[in-house]
Amino acid sequence: MELRQQLTNQLVAGAIELGLSPSKSQITLLMNYLFLIEKWNRAYNLTAIRDPREMLNLHLLDSLSIFSLVKQKATGNRLLDVGSGAGLPGVVLAIMNPEFQVSLLDTNGKKCRFLHQVRIELGLKNVEVVHDRVEKYQTSKGFNVILSRAFATLKDITDNAVHLLADGGCFLAMKGRYPQQELDELNQQFSFQKAHPLQIPGLDVERFLVEIAVNR
Repeated sequence: MELRQQLTNQLVAGAIELGLSPSKSQITLLMNYLFLIEKWNRAYNLTAIRDPREMLNLHLLDSLSIFSLVKQKATGNRLLDVGSGAGLPGVVLAIMNPEFQVSLLDTNGKKCRFLHQVRIELGLKNVEVVHDRVEKYQTSKGFNVILSRAFATLKDITDNAVHLLADGGCFLAMKGRYPQQELDELNQQFSFQKAHPLQIPGLDVERFLVEIAVNR
């Protein structure tokens, strides 16, 4: 069985395990995205993971694991992915829900060029690429959810991005081990809501989606 078909089968099985039922077109887009990362990674160093088999679990299924929770929290459908890098989890979430309006923010010019190419090749009209620093970025309309996957500490994320959060919005940060020290360092302006445990198909690792709100 060729690699793409093998990985497609693995993706479908993983999605089902997560309680998701992506359409055939969404599966195709997710696979095309995976191989775009693999192709551009050779020149742009988008991720330390080189093997597409590992990328499937550590990137795609990892991002898919938060979809249901994000959908529940994103009442206004505006998402900001801070420090998006190769577009994770933002691109995956945009593929899974065309109603999401996803802004991918990163300071790295090469990674932003890759994200522009992803947007074009995959036809993701609900994706915007922002080349800026989060603390300097301004927008006329706030975001319902501000996401981060591999970006600094909880204190850095909340302090630097709070001006971008819509009323009633929240921060959702993907973390490995339970980040007690980072939670202890949060400013009093913010309140810890919950650390949602995540199960990543094919991986036996500790993962949490940490939810933080603003005290209004």
